[in-house]
Amino acid sequence: MKGKAFKFVILLGIVSLFSDMTYEGARSIIGPFFVSLGASGAVVGFVAGFGELVGQGLRVFFGYLSDLTKRYWAFTIGGYVVNLLAVPLLAFVGSWQIAAILIMAERLGKAIRTPARDVMLFHASSQIGRGKAFGIHEAMDQIGALTGPLLVSLVLFLWGSFKVAFLWLFLPACGALFTLLISRFLYPSPEKMEEQRSISMGEKFSKTFWIYLVAIAFVAAGYVDYPLIGYHAIKKGLITSATVPLFYALAMGVDALSALICGYLFDRWGLRLLIVMVALSSLFAPLIFLGGTFSLLLGIVFWGVGMGLQESVLRAVVGGLVSPERRGTAYGVFNSIYGVSWFLGSLSIGFLYDISLEYVVFFSLTFELSSILVLGFLTKFKGFQIR
Repeated sequence: MKGKAFKFVILLGIVSLFSDMTYEGARSIIGPFFVSLGASGAVVGFVAGFGELVGQGLRVFFGYLSDLTKRYWAFTIGGYVVNLLAVPLLAFVGSWQIAAILIMAERLGKAIRTPARDVMLFHASSQIGRGKAFGIHEAMDQIGALTGPLLVSLVLFLWGSFKVAFLWLFLPACGALFTLLISRFLYPSPEKMEEQRSISMGEKFSKTFWIYLVAIAFVAAGYVDYPLIGYHAIKKGLITSATVPLFYALAMGVDALSALICGYLFDRWGLRLLIVMVALSSLFAPLIFLGGTFSLLLGIVFWGVGMGLQESVLRAVVGGLVSPERRGTAYGVFNSIYGVSWFLGSLSIGFLYDISLEYVVFFSLTFELSSILVLGFLTKFKGFQIR
């Protein structure tokens, strides 16, 4: 069973690799793309943040539906279709308003499929380790997030066209959907990989679950989305448009390595690892917004460390705080709170950016350090337990 679970994690990892090539490749140039469409910094911050609100905030609804119907594969496949096919359509838009709608559609697809996929991934993680399974998945995910921006950068170098770059991203989108269908055929019932416990759907979430989500909200609110980072780099003349996706590729490479290492270490160190890594990654804000090109480069590395932590270990904790029958809902609630916090934080940071870079840094550091205090409290909380 352990070997079967590992193969399933790898297959889902391949799906994420191709899908991240698609939408992270697009995300790496959203900032410069919006500049070319005449958008302001506030608009970029709003679109990026509202996109996360859609992509994360609606997951509580789709997570509950997936738990209610138990049709985890249907939600996963349907969500990926919407998520991936919205990206190539960006090649045909001529205004930032229409581009924003497609970005929202892409995020909606992610909202539909993520809670159901994470439940299936958690089933497999019971066989090979929570942190390890989510770490491997996120590492493969970020390999795609690295190669996607590299592909986009190459296309921009050869053709100098954002539209051509978006069209090229149709290829990895097809690869993701093909692998997903193979996974569905080979593993129609992933829940059989985990010993099931009979617990009522009416069981309430514990206090530790909600306290943990407070820490997650602080982490999300203080984190800056890459489109604004790319916007800043172009506006300040730190790098060129063709270089923006290369910096994003670097961040995704660091993200992948961070996720893999953190995933393995989490199974041994638990929340203590989260505290250390959140503190380390919080350095990204002053480095990116208060320095020159080299400082930007170093800040991108720390930003990537934080993203790897958020996409692997933070997710691995959630499934172990609730009963099996409530995991889809729990992941939905987790991502909804994360998304709302990310949106409010991004919106605030976007407006602060147009006023003062020092305000941006202060805002980011305040929320990241607040999350450390909450996580520290949880390590001393007697009721905290990951199942």
